[in-house]
Amino acid sequence: MTTSTRWERARASRWFALVWVVPALLVLALVVVLGAKALRDLPGVQAWLVEFPGTVPLPDDAPVGFPAWLNWQHFLNAFFLLFIFRTGWQLHQAKRPAAFWTRTTGPFLRRNPPVRIGIPLWFHLSLDAVWVLNGVVYIVLLFATGQWVRLVPRTWDIVPNAISAGLQYASLNWPTENGWVNYNALQLLAYFATVFIAAPLALATGIRLAPGLAARLRPLDRVVPLKVTRLVHYLVLLYFVAFTIVHVTLVLATGVLRNLNHMYAGRDDETWWGFGIFAASLVVMAVGWMLARPTLLARVAELTGTVRR
Repeated sequence: MTTSTRWERARASRWFALVWVVPALLVLALVVVLGAKALRDLPGVQAWLVEFPGTVPLPDDAPVGFPAWLNWQHFLNAFFLLFIFRTGWQLHQAKRPAAFWTRTTGPFLRRNPPVRIGIPLWFHLSLDAVWVLNGVVYIVLLFATGQWVRLVPRTWDIVPNAISAGLQYASLNWPTENGWVNYNALQLLAYFATVFIAAPLALATGIRLAPGLAARLRPLDRVVPLKVTRLVHYLVLLYFVAFTIVHVTLVLATGVLRNLNHMYAGRDDETWWGFGIFAASLVVMAVGWMLARPTLLARVAELTGTVRR
């Protein structure tokens, strides 16, 4: 049996195993919904839901609405993450790249010898750099404009209220909320974890795994082995994928026009402006997806180094 045949059989086996994932998830979802509904019927739980409705009040001076910079940030983060997901998955497949990139040695880079990497990894690292720069701008504006109070937990009441919101979601009797003014507690914790935990973890583990730095940071193996770092980096990628799926699902299921106006148009109404901007952003992403071919990426990579096939 040839190597290619074994590889094809292994891939078919993995896809066959995935077929069972969908019905298993459906059964699990049904059990969760039925269990949540049964809990909500208990008198004690009903009283607890009144005490903890799922939201924590914000300060009186908290900002209301979404400024234009936040709308732009939402699009940019979605755009960068799409291609980070794509390149991350390509790297996980461990296929031989069509071309390799080597950094051009300059006067400030002589202490760091050039490292030969595949074009998918070059693209992944380049996207990471731009995404991190965009994240720095986001964090600065977040605290400069006071928007941070909508993402950072301030009291321990956030925990029972998040559980309450989760129970309401699970029972399909979703919490009443107005994202224009205040997120529910579960949303707040999810956004906080994404911005202040998952993103820094992705950056820290990515730096640890970066070619040329991995060898220099080898002493860290005594504290966190490289295998653990690689696993954490991959799990963070899966977290971002799961977060995106849940986020998009809830946006579409809880008032799509109003939600898209909040996210893309900075409006609190149900007009079609946000939908139009969102549709245009999808076109931009689709065009970028088609342009991100190995041949074009190799030409762009040649502007910053040497490309060999």
